[in-house]
Amino acid sequence: MELKEMVVLVSRSGRHLQRYNKGRRQVVGCIPYRYKDFTELSMVDEDAFEVLLISPQRKGKGLLFPKGGWEKDETIEDAAQRETVEEAGVRGEVECKLGTWYFENKSGDTAYEGHMFPLFVTEQLDSWPEKEIRERTWTFKNQLQMNVREARKLCQNGWMKEALELVVSRLTPQSKRTKGELFPGIKRTSSGRAFFLWDVELKYSLPLTSSTEKHRLRNSL
Repeated sequence: MELKEMVVLVSRSGRHLQRYNKGRRQVVGCIPYRYKDFTELSMVDEDAFEVLLISPQRKGKGLLFPKGGWEKDETIEDAAQRETVEEAGVRGEVECKLGTWYFENKSGDTAYEGHMFPLFVTEQLDSWPEKEIRERTWTFKNQLQMNVREARKLCQNGWMKEALELVVSRLTPQSKRTKGELFPGIKRTSSGRAFFLWDVELKYSLPLTSSTEKHRLRNSL
């Protein structure tokens, strides 16, 4: 088996490489998504794609998107990909960063700086590090697909719901647009703002990575 096909079946543990910024633990996560069958990219709406949610490690109400600590020996994109593989068992294209959120845990004794990315899923693994402690779902009740409306209801973190809305705004143009307009092929960037604010024109026009464009254009042929 080639090395690139191998999956480490143990999650990273320990905090000795954990990144902090002004006392806040830096965490990074992804919103994994994939497209359903459709004919024209210019007609994409919320029903054209589905998102992947996972159960929390400590059982409770609601679901969430994969996320975890960003460590000093990896880039932010690598950390996003790693956490998604460890917790959700999927791999794909990490796209342009959605934003930065500041939040605390439920007890209020730990502060976090969270960075979120969309991840266009290209591979789903049968085995992954946290398979025994988490459930992942593309479907919901009677095998209905996990569309955006269901994800809004089930996601337990308010800041993750905000990230989901940004994904939706990127993938659902406000009017019909050509494939060239949807995917101009800019370079990937990880730059973010200090606080979770965005310009109105950017909210609806941030393009995706050129590698993801190839996947979608191939699927649309």
